[in-house]
Amino acid sequence: MDEQQPVRICSAQIAGIWDNPAATLEKIRPLVHHAAASGARLICFPEQFATGWDPGSTNHTEELNSTIVSALRVMAQENRIAILGSLRQKSAGHPKNTALVIGDNREILATYSKIHLFSPGGEDRQFSPGSDLGIFRLGQLTCGLAICYDLRFPELFRIYARHGVQAMFVPSAWPASRRKHWELFVTARACENQMYVTGINTTGTTPVDSYSGGSMTVDPNGTIIAQANEAEQLLFCDLDPALVTSVRTAFPVAKDCKSELYPVLYGRK
Repeated sequence: MDEQQPVRICSAQIAGIWDNPAATLEKIRPLVHHAAASGARLICFPEQFATGWDPGSTNHTEELNSTIVSALRVMAQENRIAILGSLRQKSAGHPKNTALVIGDNREILATYSKIHLFSPGGEDRQFSPGSDLGIFRLGQLTCGLAICYDLRFPELFRIYARHGVQAMFVPSAWPASRRKHWELFVTARACENQMYVTGINTTGTTPVDSYSGGSMTVDPNGTIIAQANEAEQLLFCDLDPALVTSVRTAFPVAKDCKSELYPVLYGRK
């Protein structure tokens, strides 16, 4: 594929059917079909979309070959589109809050377990943190995964950038009360790392919180190029790997980063 060819992605801003994966999976089937028919290579869903995000619940915890992932594999293959979803993944001890990307051939292209658990909501008491990156390719675009609260930790995004990532996808359940922070962090992470950042948020009200959508994609210059309102909707956007290369070449911020010094400074009292 030509390196200059943009990649179309779709952010599916939905309100899942609370604690009902089967019903939510049925709800998204036509959305996956529509996204594929509209030329998207990837459709992305919010954090724990099939159950709703609940930091105090470990219901519907699954292996990566169980109900939710199996259904996504079928949809990906039938519609010839990659799918980004997330779920409560079984692991030794507490489960993990895991995002994964399934390719149009049913294969899992990448997984990422949330590193920064949301302690103000007690997520760190019910879930175990991840400890690795999730990187995959979409055409000629190198992509990475983070989840919601991770947006508040710029170090993670800088590490992804150092690994050559050009576009980050961040499935989220970001509350309406902190909507301003959402827009700020998605924009900042894109601008400071000269990469695309797509935040996929949920909407509506659950027993945990109220959400106001606002899913968005920001380009490597820090410009918002697509943004949803509060309603459920599909948000399409074209990501151009050539733009990332151009921006990083014209204004090479990364070469001035003193990453070798930061561990020393972190260790000072």
